[in-house]
Amino acid sequence: MKTKLALGALLLAAITVFSFKNFTIQNKQDTWTQKQLMEPAKLAAIINNPDAVKPLIYSIGFEGGIKGSVVIGPVSEDSNLAKFKTALSKLPKNANIVIYCGCCPFEHCPNIRPAFRLLNQMKFTNQKMLNLSHNLRADWISKGYPMSN
Repeated sequence: MKTKLALGALLLAAITVFSFKNFTIQNKQDTWTQKQLMEPAKLAAIINNPDAVKPLIYSIGFEGGIKGSVVIGPVSEDSNLAKFKTALSKLPKNANIVIYCGCCPFEHCPNIRPAFRLLNQMKFTNQKMLNLSHNLRADWISKGYPMSN
């Protein structure tokens, strides 16, 4: 009897863990394609080229500082997501937009998905996400890429 109860409890725990993990993975599904990722070196080259057409760069996370970026703040907070929506509402749908957070790897980031989802919901057609696979410090600052003064 105790063995059956223990097995039942173990099975219930396993189902609960699997369900939660599956739910978490579904909620963190990527909302972007590989083509919508921009490598840091490419953005840095654009920023450093005085003749290049500059994209609109938005910092939608906890860290700002890339040269020319507009700091929105963490869009995991409703007030900052609304602020981002207001900024986007003034732009044409084909605006060249790059967003970044840089707090942590994408799979842990609370800001990337809400921002990219909003861009898609608002039907933007030329949005990119800066591919900071580790964080802003490792993938941008340590490489000497341009920062705001």
